[in-house]
Amino acid sequence: MEKVSDYFGCMVFDDRVMKANLSAKVYGSLKKTIDEGVPLDLSLANAVAAAMKDWAVAHGATHYTHWFQPLTGVTAEKHDSFITPSPDGGVIMEFSGKELIKGEPDASSFPSGGLRATFEARGYTAWDPTSYAFIKGKTLCIPTAFCSYGGEALDKKTPLLRSMEALNKQALRILRLFGNDTVKCVRTLVGPEQEYFLVTKEMYDARPDLRFTGRTLFGAKSPKGQEMDDHYFGVIKPRVAAYMEELNEELWKLGILAKTEHNEVAPAQHELAPIYTTTNIATDHNQLTMEIMQKVAAKHGLVCLLHEKPFAGVNGSGKHNNWSISTDTGVNLLSPGETPYENAQFLLFLCAVLKAVDDYQDLLRISVATAGNDHRLGANEAPPAVVSVFLGDELNAVLKAIETGEPYSGAQKTQMKLGVDVLPKFNRDTTDRNRTSPFAFTGNKFEFRMLGSSNSIACANIMLNSAVAESLKIYADRLEGATDFESALQGMIHKTISDHKRIIFNGNGYDDTWIEEATKKRGLLNYRTTPDCMPHLLDPKNVRMLTGHGVFSEAELKSRCDIMLENYCKSVQIEANTMVDMARTQIAPAVEDYAYKLAKAAAAKKALNQKLACGYESALVERLSGLTDTIAVKAEELAVLTAKIADITCSNNEGDIVIAQSYFIRDEILPKMAQLRAACDEAETLTAKDGWPFPTYGDLLFGVR
Repeated sequence: MEKVSDYFGCMVFDDRVMKANLSAKVYGSLKKTIDEGVPLDLSLANAVAAAMKDWAVAHGATHYTHWFQPLTGVTAEKHDSFITPSPDGGVIMEFSGKELIKGEPDASSFPSGGLRATFEARGYTAWDPTSYAFIKGKTLCIPTAFCSYGGEALDKKTPLLRSMEALNKQALRILRLFGNDTVKCVRTLVGPEQEYFLVTKEMYDARPDLRFTGRTLFGAKSPKGQEMDDHYFGVIKPRVAAYMEELNEELWKLGILAKTEHNEVAPAQHELAPIYTTTNIATDHNQLTMEIMQKVAAKHGLVCLLHEKPFAGVNGSGKHNNWSISTDTGVNLLSPGETPYENAQFLLFLCAVLKAVDDYQDLLRISVATAGNDHRLGANEAPPAVVSVFLGDELNAVLKAIETGEPYSGAQKTQMKLGVDVLPKFNRDTTDRNRTSPFAFTGNKFEFRMLGSSNSIACANIMLNSAVAESLKIYADRLEGATDFESALQGMIHKTISDHKRIIFNGNGYDDTWIEEATKKRGLLNYRTTPDCMPHLLDPKNVRMLTGHGVFSEAELKSRCDIMLENYCKSVQIEANTMVDMARTQIAPAVEDYAYKLAKAAAAKKALNQKLACGYESALVERLSGLTDTIAVKAEELAVLTAKIADITCSNNEGDIVIAQSYFIRDEILPKMAQLRAACDEAETLTAKDGWPFPTYGDLLFGVR
């Protein structure tokens, strides 16, 4: 059997391959471009392109594509072959530096939020040399940025790279103040944990709601769900284990550091976690991971569900974004060390994060806002929509001591006593974990837990990087002008703790009393839905910060606000239309058919003996007939409301129309969808199983063996 170390990254044009296939001069120049941002000239690009093509062809590739991440939430690719006609009537395989550096897709066919009109089709993809090219199937995939003819970013990679550069610039200023002149680059690192569900392909195909929307729009609660807590970390079923084994192999070939796999809380739910890496590469890898999860599932007769809430009544799926800051010399700037109280550099970076999360809690909420994630945030498997920070006992005590001026005695090491001599003894961590916190410190990194499972991690990391860059800029501006650095530093740390301690919460985020305390006493924001939060992207403070660091232009921000709200509206409209169709053409006829059979059975029973009681049948027929009428009425009401969305207008500007539509959907459409679902789900519990048109929750959640 081939060892993992032998084939890991075999489909990636990584540093090992570049070193082996490029001349020392070309390799050195390319490394400077990757590590230091030195501009890349065409002669260098030609040499890299030739080596990349030769390597790809040797691995069976016939085509290449500029692989990019438009504002659709998924990746895009247009394949071109390497072939070029030769004079003798044959072909040769060629790939130039120009083709490597730049591509030209149709920009009019991707979401632009008004940045491009339909008749303005030209757009460009530009090679991102900081993310390795890879082979997928028979195609060389070149990670690229995507911009319009006018230079506006039409993707998620470009702003992410800008935000990383913004944080790098400000972090270096801070390190220089601490006398560190050796660090050349500061990068953020991310490890996104990915949750997902697996269902059988046969059952998936029998559910129009899953096929059209990714989640079940109807479904009565299964007799057994996650109540027994027996699925979490439980024995992995053979069919799932075989899927995970092949998934790991495919991910490892692409250099993706898949590390941990286990059953999650809900039946049929699982998790994959990678080792964390540079944010840009981690974002590319996570997009690839989601794609490959679904492809491998199909080979095993399964479907991988990435929706945030595919089943009501059991846990939804998130994506925990483990985020840290590291130097090119390998120092984690969020590592407290043995004595965090005495580590001023760590404390300043910690304070920068606290300030950023408090000042821009709205941007963090916006970064995870989707129609799907609205069903999950605030439920008892996900953090609430209120953003807060968990620090744990030790760091909380450190910050309290600094704020009050009281001496800090240090964390006490407690040895775990398990009562069994043969078991090893070990010290308990000085801080616990808090799975209810949206933003939790976990030793040397922060875990941002609000992301939905289908989200690109780019959005959250753009906002997080930018907000922390702003905090660091404020600190650097003040400290660089200070006459007494030590005194100014101490004062700044003290002021940050005092000004932003409201964002720190170490308790139970699921408790309703916390939401009341957070909003009424602490003044924290509680944006429950996407329409509640998305318009605040354009608040002056947010526009000023994001444009000030060059992460977005004002036009790019406006376009993203419109696109995200349009996506929200379209997603819910598709769900509403699917519900109406399923209710009218499948559920109501099935319920009516069963009621008719019951009525016939009651009549036959009565005909046999006039004295036989038919109370059960009669009562059930009456109840089912009433539900059929309710289903018909609620479906009609939902259809009428959905048709009204297109008629909503606004007197101010086009952007206000989509805001008005999103409010209408939030306030009118979603409640009506809930009413229709309630009637249909009750009907399911009263209808014979063989008469119900879809696989039930019990079938779906326990169908994979």
